[in-house]
Parts: sequence; C-alpha cells; structure tokens
Amino acid sequence: MYLSAHELKIVLMQPQIAPNTGNIGRLCVTSGSELHLVRPLGFLLTDSYLKRSGMDYWPRLKLTVHDDQEAFFREADPAKIWLFTRRSTRSFWEVRYSPSDYLIFGSETHGLNEALLAEYPDRCVRIPQVTGERCLNLSNAAGIGLYEALRQVNCQQS
Repeated sequence: MYLSAHELKIVLMQPQIAPNTGNIGRLCVTSGSELHLVRPLGFLLTDSYLKRSGMDYWPRLKLTVHDDQEAFFREADPAKIWLFTRRSTRSFWEVRYSPSDYLIFGSETHGLNEALLAEYPDRCVRIPQVTGERCLNLSNAAGIGLYEALRQVNCQQS
C-alpha cells in the first residue's frame, strides 16, 4: 500500500534535540511530507547527530527553515494549522485534517508558548495518554499526529 499525494507539513517550533529532528526528517521523507523548522534551533543543521538520525534520507527532505515564529505565521494559513499541545483538552482524533494542513509541535523542553496557544485556541489538539505521565517524545508525537492526518487524507481521496 502506498500513500496518496498530499501537502501535509510538520512544523517544529524551536526544536532543541538534533536526533529528534533527524528522525522527524526521515519520517517526512518516507511519508512525502514537508518539514518546516522555526528558529532558533538548539543545534546546527550540519550537526552529525541530525544527519545520523536522518541517515541518507536527508538530501531528499523538503525542508523550509523560518527565521522565527512571526516569519512562519506570515506564510501559514491559520485555517490549516493544528497546534499539538498537552495543554489542550481536545483530542487530535476529533478533528478533520485536510491534505495541506500544518501539524505544529513545540520544542522538547518547553512545548508551544502560551501566547501562541491563546491566539489559536480552536486549533489546539492533544494526543491522549494515561493520567499522570508528562508527554511523548517529540519524534513519536510527530509520527502519531502525521499518520492520523495521513489516514484521514487517504480515506478522503479513496
């Protein structure tokens, strides 16, 4: 089975850990998705850990790097963004994704900032988990979110 054509994008706001970003880059290549990185980054794009995690996939990655959050949001359509946060009560299973949505994840240490979440409260979603646990690893969360969106997009196009 193969994935249908789509324009889904994963956005990492100020990622801090190179191997997580490398793994997400590999995820994007194998799923046909774009990766958007929003500065400041906690590593250099030439970091060996980033490349090792992304392996030989990295040269095929559709990558866009934005100077800051404001630069990213000047480009993104607010109706197509989904902010993944543990602070939301709305499950990511409750929304309908479109083939050109942006799935936005915060940094490993801070998540998405409160001001951003307050600006788009109806676009905030959460990946359910058991009570009392902090959160998923960033690359795991990105994979879970992306593949739910891909499942919906592929069903819509069938």
